[in-house]
Amino acid sequence: MLKVGLTGGIGAGKSEVSRLLVACGAVLIDADRIAREVVAPGTPGLASVVEAFGEEILAADGSLDRPRLGAIVFSDAEKLSTLNSIVHPLVGARSRELEEAAAQDAVVLHDVPLLTENGLAPLYDLVIVVDAAPETQLDRLVRLRGMTEEDARARMAAQATREQRREIADIVIDNDVPLEELEQRVKDVWAELVHRSQASRPSPAE
Repeated sequence: MLKVGLTGGIGAGKSEVSRLLVACGAVLIDADRIAREVVAPGTPGLASVVEAFGEEILAADGSLDRPRLGAIVFSDAEKLSTLNSIVHPLVGARSRELEEAAAQDAVVLHDVPLLTENGLAPLYDLVIVVDAAPETQLDRLVRLRGMTEEDARARMAAQATREQRREIADIVIDNDVPLEELEQRVKDVWAELVHRSQASRPSPAE
């Protein structure tokens, strides 16, 4: 099994690279999706969040009111730390379960937006960073996601810098290119991942 960490700045195109790698055969473990699952209605995770922050963070249907919770924690570092101490261990445990369920010869792709910020690179056999120029990121966030330029710049500034992400990368995928070029680059990266996975397998005699 080859454990690959995938990350990139907001608007860099990480989701598209993830989709292309899955189409090639990668087994995807999506940290954002798991973070939503572990605080779904009826889960112990949601019960712990409610215990910590009160029932006012629930929507009318009993689900987590994310904007309301976000308004509470992102303006208070201590409360954000409390939330992370609840959610991160649950996400880690679920990620390990999914990884253990994958085939022994699988290339397991961990899609982790805050991989750089949380110092998680050592958890993976190698790290792929999807890279794009800040101007490209800004254009995509404003044009494709409908953000204001001010909001887009603030979201970008809250993340690790481009240089910090590139420092932890084993492979950098340049996404300042047309989709056809990106697709070919991802296919090349996939071939390299398969080669590394096969090279790491023990021989039958071992």
